[in-house]
Amino acid sequence: MLSILTQSFILAIMAIGVYITYKILDFPDMTADGSYTLGACIVASCLVNSVPMYISILLSIIGGAIAGLLTGLLHVKLKISNLLSGILVMGMLYSINIRIMGKSNIPLFDCKHLFNLNISPVIVALLFVLLCKIFLELFLKTGLGYALKGVGDNEQMIKSLGVNTGNIKILGLMLSNAIISLAGGLTAQFQGFSDVNMGTGTLMLGIASIIIGLTLFKKIVWISDITAIIVGTIIYEFSIYFAIQGGMLPSDLKLITSAIIIIFLAVTKFNYKKAGKFAINRGKSFSKLAKANK
Repeated sequence: MLSILTQSFILAIMAIGVYITYKILDFPDMTADGSYTLGACIVASCLVNSVPMYISILLSIIGGAIAGLLTGLLHVKLKISNLLSGILVMGMLYSINIRIMGKSNIPLFDCKHLFNLNISPVIVALLFVLLCKIFLELFLKTGLGYALKGVGDNEQMIKSLGVNTGNIKILGLMLSNAIISLAGGLTAQFQGFSDVNMGTGTLMLGIASIIIGLTLFKKIVWISDITAIIVGTIIYEFSIYFAIQGGMLPSDLKLITSAIIIIFLAVTKFNYKKAGKFAINRGKSFSKLAKANK
């Protein structure tokens, strides 16, 4: 259970990164699958070459930011669609990741890293996810943070204020992929290896965690979106665990993930529909009451 909780905290960091593009910027960024693996590859290559663990983590964050920068430049400067920009960079990162490692996977069992120190792995993962949560929540309260949210909500209005929305998008993509790459680097250390295919399905997992968290806690005002996403990731990971314990195969992971997303999306749509009908009926009642008073 502690192992699943540790993995949930690490994946929650990745989901926080996906949240920036998926929810704030409304940008379907496929770079996530590549930048997650990029972080793992950089950390693994650094550790086997005796680079200090903290420097390797910093390098993984920088690598993710560069990946986001490349996606942003393709979209903003070359006018390539947002979806295609992410796909192109994701494809390039596959080859780059193999170049970084020199092979398709690297074991880390003999390397000193964050998760084989004297500190409990769940505490280490919790500290990192809390740092990312606090950082992003503070950033979103700054002028740049409000500009980032504004570009996602109403890009034309932000343009009319004289803000360069292209640069804001690039910043958002860099920040998102830097956080996702950090999660990849932590995952490699926790699992004890880095593999070139370990990022497959990253975007889907992040979206699933976001949908679960925001659907369950959207009516609770004092719970922030970031906190809801962290809890959503934990629920998702334990759902997968119990599904596999119940007889599902590991190869059914994508099927389970898709089913979870569909269920929570259906619940959300049902609630919106119900709320809409309630509003219409309430409007009719007020109309009848007004006529009666006349």
